[in-house]
Amino acid sequence: MLQVDEIREIIEMVDKSSLTEFSYEANGAVIAMKKNTGSVTTTVQTQPQTAAEPQAQAVQEAVPATSAQPEAQAEETSQAQADYDYEIVSPMVGTFYTSSSPEGEPFVTKGSTVGTDTVVCIVEAMKLFNEIEAETNGEIVEVLVENGELVEYGQPLFRVKKK
Repeated sequence: MLQVDEIREIIEMVDKSSLTEFSYEANGAVIAMKKNTGSVTTTVQTQPQTAAEPQAQAVQEAVPATSAQPEAQAEETSQAQADYDYEIVSPMVGTFYTSSSPEGEPFVTKGSTVGTDTVVCIVEAMKLFNEIEAETNGEIVEVLVENGELVEYGQPLFRVKKK
């Protein structure tokens, strides 16, 4: 059976590609993905081992694409943008860390002033620690992720009010 990390990697690769449909079968598991109006929908189904065990498990996960938003979300976003001008998003799937060591001070907190090259966090992916920079000048108005939390590709991490 495929592990969650392997499924996430497949989702990310399909999302970044020009493919519109993808299907994969291995070790009794079937993964079928179809891009639909700005998101990738993934279905994982485990095949029963014998006819006496007709149990099948299905897992669905939707990964929002950055290019399209439903109208209701667009309205919410425009209302919330009064508080911030820019979102710093995760460039990869991994584990979010606020500092370079468990006992270290966070790189930034709510109210911190950042520049384009200010390191705001670290995202660990496959034992590699990647420093994430603000890429804008401004003030951190919201930290959206907890230390040690798993993050997805494109997931907002911080909200910044530009200066």
